[in-house]
Amino acid sequence: MSFEVLGLAPKILQAVQEAGYTEPTPIQTAAIPPIIAGHDLIGIAQTGTGKTAAFTLPMLTKLAAAQAAAGPNRRTRVLILAPTRELVVQIEENIRAYAKHLPLTIATVFGGVGEQPQIRALRSATDIVVACPGRLLDLLGRRNGDFSGLEFLVLDEADRMLDMGFLPSIRQIVRQLPKQRQTLMFSATLSKEIEGLTHEFQRAPKIVQIGRRANPAETVTQLVYEVPRHLKTSLLIHLLKEPNMDMVLIFSRMKHAADRLARQLEQAGIKTATLHSNRSQNQRLRALQDFKSGHVRVLVATDIAARGIDVDGISHVVNYDFPMHVEDYIHRIGRTGRANQIGDAISFVTNEDHGELRALERFIGRGLVRKKAEGFNYTAAAPPYNPAEEGRHPRHQQQRGQRPPRNDQRGQQNSSRPSAAPRPPQGGRPQFGARPQNARPQFGGGQRPPSEPASGNREGGNERHFPSTAPRPGGFRRRFGAR
Repeated sequence: MSFEVLGLAPKILQAVQEAGYTEPTPIQTAAIPPIIAGHDLIGIAQTGTGKTAAFTLPMLTKLAAAQAAAGPNRRTRVLILAPTRELVVQIEENIRAYAKHLPLTIATVFGGVGEQPQIRALRSATDIVVACPGRLLDLLGRRNGDFSGLEFLVLDEADRMLDMGFLPSIRQIVRQLPKQRQTLMFSATLSKEIEGLTHEFQRAPKIVQIGRRANPAETVTQLVYEVPRHLKTSLLIHLLKEPNMDMVLIFSRMKHAADRLARQLEQAGIKTATLHSNRSQNQRLRALQDFKSGHVRVLVATDIAARGIDVDGISHVVNYDFPMHVEDYIHRIGRTGRANQIGDAISFVTNEDHGELRALERFIGRGLVRKKAEGFNYTAAAPPYNPAEEGRHPRHQQQRGQRPPRNDQRGQQNSSRPSAAPRPPQGGRPQFGARPQNARPQFGGGQRPPSEPASGNREGGNERHFPSTAPRPGGFRRRFGAR
């Protein structure tokens, strides 16, 4: 089948041809006609099968037709919500490529960058807005943007947005949108629990499902390497010596672990970049650009950032840390083998990961191939402890049996705190804040017995005494009406 039979506008077809596409993917063939017909839709397909074009091309066709009939519109007509900045940028790039021959304006809204350009775009009624829910809700709360003329709402990677806790924000945004609209939801996975929420946003949606629910692409070869935890980095460096691993995406479960792994790879002579939510937007864009251009060979990322990675030519995906959820595994390995290209997905499995591995194999209905790396010593001892590599994260110190430093110790971590403070000096000049021996007793109290420990704040064994704050008759509390 060709794009011409799907009912797309001529200018859209021209842009598709100039982009080098000759025939639609299965999800595009199934989703484009009902969207053009005006139906709400749920689209489920494997990652890398062209879901963005499946909702972008028919929307642009309808926008072009309405614009030709009624002229320019002064209100935002399309709102696309996505979970990560990277995915927002990727969607915007695709829309600009497909709408290059249409007089449409496009804007992105997400955190980590200045908000003034985004405010100007919302106030100028940009035709298409692609946004992360958090920043958009913040700007809408300050009366920026007019969505009263909205025609399309798209929730891309809907399952991930709900998993990340965006449901309350999405609900608040949807309440500000017109009820008469077309709502589309697309994802690689969509659990039955999440499907039950679609009635909040959609009206009698059509369901388009390509392949088995949440099944990995058939063009991806999946391999498992069973390895002791302390040898994972050594095994990774050993595998990266193979020349066919020329563009490798590595997934780490934690952000600080991703940074540490990147440093270790750099020390081994492997050019590496990192991508996670602690990086600034400019750093994240630079890491993706360096990876796409081949300036760096390896990109280490976390699951949160992975949803926006749409890079052609990724040869290998490595699960350095085995994912805790099946959906994360599906999305991770979907970064390779895209658009019917072949790719390899390698997973490191330790003794602690066997439960998650069995759950994954039950879910996809088959076992994964186990493999051993040739020439690698699986019985090697753990490398010597290197404090510089371990980092300063409190979790690391707890794992080594150390107690994280308390904020009130102020550099006195090696000194022991006394169980009781020393008594005040009996003679000479009294300490600052201490009451003289012959002073008048406090109201409601009397002199402290000699055996009672002194109170106060101790730092490094030096005691400081502060005057009592007990109320006096006719004082502060009486003036303000306290009984």
